[in-house]
Amino acid sequence: MSTTGTTADGVLSTRFGSIRGVLFDIDDTLVDLEYAMTTALREVSEHLLPGLDQTGWERFGRIFTHETTHYYDRYLAGELTFNDQRLLRGRAALGHFGVDLADGEEAHGWLSAYGRLQPTYVRAFEDVLPLLDLLDAAGIPYGAVSNNVHDYQRAKLDGAGLERVRRLVGTDTVGVAKPEPAIYLEGVRLLGTAPEETLYVGDNRMLDADGSTAAGLVGVWLNRVGEPAPDFTGHKITSLSQLLG
Repeated sequence: MSTTGTTADGVLSTRFGSIRGVLFDIDDTLVDLEYAMTTALREVSEHLLPGLDQTGWERFGRIFTHETTHYYDRYLAGELTFNDQRLLRGRAALGHFGVDLADGEEAHGWLSAYGRLQPTYVRAFEDVLPLLDLLDAAGIPYGAVSNNVHDYQRAKLDGAGLERVRRLVGTDTVGVAKPEPAIYLEGVRLLGTAPEETLYVGDNRMLDADGSTAAGLVGVWLNRVGEPAPDFTGHKITSLSQLLG
């Protein structure tokens, strides 16, 4: 990865224009949360689904990580607790294979085991540290804005070896979630930059690229998985290694 140019006064020339700061989404942008989720899910559910083949486990993980996100939206709206939405997603995935996760001890045990194991599998993507090294060398401040609460995401970043991402905005920081402009702008305030000279990079096209752009930042969609989006006309990359070079 190479930069397209830097100046001594903390301005970095990128393929998206000159910028003074960078904000990141966290989950599936800086850290591979999907890997952590699906690995932990399989470990805590194998006794409930004996003999399930690899295709089945991939389907199980897909339901939990992608097809039940409406429960997470209800958590963001204050309708469910964090554990409630997690349990409902697990029940939906297990229910697809005919398993009913009973209330009480069985549900509590499954939820507790998953909550204990999932953080142990969280890891940073390989393209993260090289980019942060470049930003540090160029004197460009950076931080993260996430649709989860601050302390939970702080522990996640630290556990993934990303302690240097010190500036962090969670949904409880300003009381709103993405795509509300205030949450991105709080990140901008922490960087000490202006919105129009701040990149915002994330894996969710609508919440990250479109939402931050609407708030006045330079939104960039990190499309790691090659999701087709023929109508998307904004900034797009497939790896953080493409951000500056």
